[in-house]
Amino acid sequence: MKHVYIAAALVMLLSVTGCSGGKKKTLDIRSEQDLSGLTLAVSNGSYYQSKYSKRDDVKLFVTSTDADAVQAVRQGLADVYVSDEVMLTREDQARLGMKIAFRGDEAFDVAFSIRKGNESLRTQLNSFLANEPLEGIIDHWVNEGPAVEEPAGDIPADAAPLRCICCMNLSPISFVGEGGQWMGLEPDILRRFAHSMGRPFEMKYQDFSSAIIALQAGQADIVSACLFVTEERQKSVDFSNPYYKCRPGYFVVDRDNKTHLSLGERLKMNLVTENRWKLITDGLLETLKITLLSILLGTALGMGICACKRSRRKWLRGFADAYGAFINGIPTLVFLLIMFYVIFANTGISASLVAIITFALCFASSSGSIFSSAISSVPSGQTEAGLALGFTPFKTFTGVVFPQALKHGLPLYASECVALLKSTSIVGYIAIQDVTRASDLIRSRTFDALIPLVIVTILYFVLAWLLRKLLNLILIKK
Repeated sequence: MKHVYIAAALVMLLSVTGCSGGKKKTLDIRSEQDLSGLTLAVSNGSYYQSKYSKRDDVKLFVTSTDADAVQAVRQGLADVYVSDEVMLTREDQARLGMKIAFRGDEAFDVAFSIRKGNESLRTQLNSFLANEPLEGIIDHWVNEGPAVEEPAGDIPADAAPLRCICCMNLSPISFVGEGGQWMGLEPDILRRFAHSMGRPFEMKYQDFSSAIIALQAGQADIVSACLFVTEERQKSVDFSNPYYKCRPGYFVVDRDNKTHLSLGERLKMNLVTENRWKLITDGLLETLKITLLSILLGTALGMGICACKRSRRKWLRGFADAYGAFINGIPTLVFLLIMFYVIFANTGISASLVAIITFALCFASSSGSIFSSAISSVPSGQTEAGLALGFTPFKTFTGVVFPQALKHGLPLYASECVALLKSTSIVGYIAIQDVTRASDLIRSRTFDALIPLVIVTILYFVLAWLLRKLLNLILIKK
């Protein structure tokens, strides 16, 4: 997985700096045989990654999302973007300066993924796909035909939602539209399926690899991503009956396309169109909620860790040391995934609460060490003097030791708070739409890395500055 993240980082960096692949002629390829010697951009976990990894005459540029794969081709890091033929609409191709070079000869069945053993849901979905007239829905989204009337009838408020995970944010398959609502071919089908069962429809965005883990752990009912039914995938998950057939598409840069968007047009596309700014504001509120609650809970737990570290009981000191070694010994992301997909897998606890608990446990370790070191920095004579003056141990600590320890420990504590704020950017791995995930959703729709990344960078910088400023005011006051 490491090379995937490095590749994505290179794509985003080159997008921001505005590097280009130079003036070249449009690549003329008409079949899979013409791909020999070229570099193919594919998304991680896709069928095309598996297929072309077996060919020695081509190179693969693997990215975490299709949006990054498109950018790789536009920036000259790869020659051809390989994906499903419906991934880039004619409008997107014209705007991005790309075109489809050819379509593959294969025709794959497209279906929805279901957890193995959930035969009841699979049977219901297959029955729906067999009886529901899907031709109109497919024609509307794929061929821009007329919209199909929404089903009528209310859904019981207390019904359990149909939990769906989408692994792409690309029109016309699945994308976040006006008001943050999921739209496209697959959300439309699944929303109607949920309505037929009298259940609310719920869809979240997640990377493919994480989505499959969530499905297997019972965190989701259905995964959709224009999934091809292959023998390899059938070993891990079950599939519904196919609802569509799709062919591979091979996209290249159209050197004859002179489309260029101004900065104002790019700002409008990334923020105004479909009210995408709401994704940023909603994600910002989620980031603030997780950060502040994690700090509060982690501080309380950190006081307990500090008490254990300074206890006269050897087993309490041993527990605090072992706890710190455990937390410091594993990556925060791995710990978050374990908490969500293993420990709290079947508890019904929301992903946000799991994230708060996880970050609080991590913060408790660092804050407990800071508190203990700050208290130890106060000379023991201060405590002895307070007791000699007739103060109780509690008053000696709160009135003499604590104010001095606060001045020693607060700078480090402020740094840990800022580090926690930045660490929350990984919560998208468990389907939480924080400000970082919001920028990913926008970027995957607009294929513009600059504007969303700059906005998120500014937001994190301002939040970190405000957090430090607030804690420094407390320090000056003390």
